[in-house]
Amino acid sequence: MISQPSLFYWNGPQTKLLVERFQKYYPLRHVMPCSSGTAAIHIAVLAAGIAPGDEVIVPPVTDLGTVIGVLYQQAVPVFADIEPHRYTLSAADVRKKITRRTKAIIAVHLMGNPCDIKALKQVADEHGLLLIEDCAQAWGAMSGDQPVGTIGDLACYSLNDFKHIGCGDGGLVATNDARFGALLQRRGDKDYDRVQESRLSETLAPNYRITEPQAAVAAVQMTRMWEITGQRGERGRRLTDLLRGVAGVQPPEAEPHDRWSCWHYILRLVPAVLRCRPKQFTDALSAEGVACEAGYMPAPLYRYPLFQNHAFFAGGWPIRQSGVTKMDYRKVGCPEAEAFLKTCVKVRLNEAMDDAWIDAMAAAIAKVARWHVKAGVERTR
Repeated sequence: MISQPSLFYWNGPQTKLLVERFQKYYPLRHVMPCSSGTAAIHIAVLAAGIAPGDEVIVPPVTDLGTVIGVLYQQAVPVFADIEPHRYTLSAADVRKKITRRTKAIIAVHLMGNPCDIKALKQVADEHGLLLIEDCAQAWGAMSGDQPVGTIGDLACYSLNDFKHIGCGDGGLVATNDARFGALLQRRGDKDYDRVQESRLSETLAPNYRITEPQAAVAAVQMTRMWEITGQRGERGRRLTDLLRGVAGVQPPEAEPHDRWSCWHYILRLVPAVLRCRPKQFTDALSAEGVACEAGYMPAPLYRYPLFQNHAFFAGGWPIRQSGVTKMDYRKVGCPEAEAFLKTCVKVRLNEAMDDAWIDAMAAAIAKVARWHVKAGVERTR
C-alpha cells in the first residue's frame, strides 16, 4: 500500500478491494465506503431525501449514531417500542407511530440478531415508506436466506473497532435501488461528482470519505467476517439453549431460520422471580468467573439529556421552536424498552470461547439464579 501514488479513497485499490469483498457477502450494486457507521446512516438519510419536519421511526434501544443523521437533517426521530425477546423494533408498534409526516423507518439489527425485517418491510410498503437497515452490530447476520441489509431500501454497516470486524473506524452504505445508488458517493463526499469530475455541488453534504489505509485493514478483516460471525452465533445459540428453563432468567431468542451473529449476549432477569437487582446478580456472577455487567445503555435514547431538553443545536431545536414539529420527548415512553434496560445483563461472549467455556458460563448463571430464587422465597416467608 505504501507504494501507491495516493492514499485517497476514490479509485484507490484498497477501497476497491474492500467493496469487492463486501459484495461477496452482500449483493448490493451501489456501495459507498465511508468514515463510520454513523456516517453511513447520515448518507442514507441524505440520499433518501429526508427533509426538515419529516418523521423517521426508530427504536429507542440503539446507539446515538442511529439518529444523528436524522437530527442533522432537521427531521424528527419517532420512537417505537421493541420486542421483548430479541430487543429489536416492534412492527406492531411501528404501525401505531405512523403519521402523515412519516417518511422512513430505520430498523436496527441489534446485537447481531435480525429484527423482523420482513414484517417491517411489509409495513413500509403498505404506507409508502422507505426502510433503512442499520446493520452496524450485525455483520454476518441473515434473515432467513437473505443477508441483513438486502431487504430494505438502504443498508448501513459499521467498521468500528469494537464490531465483529473493524478498521478503527469506518463504515459502508449500500443499496440496490438506482434512485439512491447514484447519490451515495456524492452525499458522502461534499456532493462532489467523482465520476464526472465535477465539484459543482448541488446540495449540502458532509465529507465522510474513508481512506485507503482504513479500507486496507477493513478488506483484510472482511476475509474473516463469515467465520467469526458464524462462531459467535453458534456460541450464542448454545448458551440460550442451556439457559432455557432456568427460573428467573430470560435468554435472548433468535428465530431458528435466521443466522444470528451475536455481537453481544444480553439476557433479562425476571424481578418477580429473582427478587434481586441486576447489579447484585452480576456481582455474584463475576465472583463465579463470568465476565459480565448490569445493563446495556444508561436509558432509552429519548431519556438522554439532549432529547429531554430538545437541545440538538446550540441548546435548541429550530424545527420545534418554529412550530414545524410539536414533538416533546419529555412525554415519550416505550414500556418494553424501559423494562428491558432495567432488567438486562450483558455477558461477554466471543468466538474464542469453546463449548466447555460456554457450558461453564451457563452453569454459573444457573447457579446464581437458583441462589437468588431461593433467597427471595425465604425472605417472603
